[in-house]
Formats: sequence, C-alpha cells, structure tokens
Amino acid sequence: METTDRPVWRKSSYSDNNGGACVEVAELDTSIVVRDSKNPSGSTLRFKKGAWAGFVRSIR
Repeated sequence: METTDRPVWRKSSYSDNNGGACVEVAELDTSIVVRDSKNPSGSTLRFKKGAWAGFVRSIR
C-alpha cells in the first residue's frame, strides 16, 4: 500500500461486488484505517501499523 495523509481505499479482490458485506483498507503515514464499503462516509477504525500487521498474521 502507498502511504499518504489521505486514504487511498482498497477493497479485497475476494469481496462481493454485488453489494455484499466488505471492508476497505487504506494505509496512512502512521496507521491503517478500515471502513465499511457500503458506508464510505461513515466511521473508520484506525490501527497502529504494528497492531494491524499482528492482526493480519493471526487470521492468515
């Protein structure tokens, strides 16, 4: 992911493009942000990069 101070959102290639449940992820300079793809103007979750990396490792 490219780092920036403005989110560049990515959706998983495994997501349902027909309106199914999915999250989008963006990398900022110091954190990872996650949002609901069905509600892009809604709330986001923010994770420190190390915490996000640990989370991803644990679900793989």
